[in-house]
Amino acid sequence: MESVKPVVPGEQPPKDLPPKNKRVYILPNLLTTGGMFFGFYAIMAGLTGEFERGAMAIIAAGIFDGLDGRVARATGAVSAFGKEYDSLADFLSFGIAPAVLVYQFALIPLHRMGWAAAFLFSVCGALRLARFNVQHYQQEERISNRYFTGLPIPAAAAILAGLILFQINLGAEPVLKSGTTLTEPWNWVTLIMVYFLAIMMVSTIRFRSFKDMHWHRQRPFLALVVAVVFLAVATVHPEATLFFVGCGYLISVLHSHQEYRRLLAEGKEEEEDEVKDLTV
Repeated sequence: MESVKPVVPGEQPPKDLPPKNKRVYILPNLLTTGGMFFGFYAIMAGLTGEFERGAMAIIAAGIFDGLDGRVARATGAVSAFGKEYDSLADFLSFGIAPAVLVYQFALIPLHRMGWAAAFLFSVCGALRLARFNVQHYQQEERISNRYFTGLPIPAAAAILAGLILFQINLGAEPVLKSGTTLTEPWNWVTLIMVYFLAIMMVSTIRFRSFKDMHWHRQRPFLALVVAVVFLAVATVHPEATLFFVGCGYLISVLHSHQEYRRLLAEGKEEEEDEVKDLTV
């Protein structure tokens, strides 16, 4: 068996070994690819009128998006390639897929306002990802761990998916299945929600990330009871639970942003956490 010559510091590596920067980690990137698959499936489901499956696919993409980063950090497989690949997958799964799904579901009768809202959601999602990527490399770690600047794009996509499931559960008839071009009140509600979520993504309002919370530590017994009750309700009414949890996260910004301003006044946060090199 031929031995491999060890690499001496200062010398060039053997030509038969690939450069280190061209190697990728398989497991976290496979999870990212799985999330991208569900995002693409949601687009196909929206184009064929399978809106419930499309909304559930977006939720599945969110689960994979949460797993890939945690697996990468737990296994020491964090890489620049993985970060960029994850960002592109997020734009497909949470920027393009929800916009196509919600447009096909409710916004077609609104004509220009409908497709403009769907387009704005995708653009604001791309801007949100670009800003996050720049801040991730330059921002202080303690600030980015505690708060998100603007609504995270996976959360915005999950809220839209929950809205679609909730409306279907209430008996709303999707545009493609009903064949009507008349607007209903729920069409306008969906339009307003899409515009609102798009604006929230590019805002500078602070949302809690919950990354600084230690879920493995001991909690009061009441916390376990609340968690069990929540799971029971989610099992009975998963569509309503998903939507109202998303709305609750939106409402929680009233507390999180106020908390940020308080910490800022106490000197525990820094106002200059926006990256200066965000000129266009």
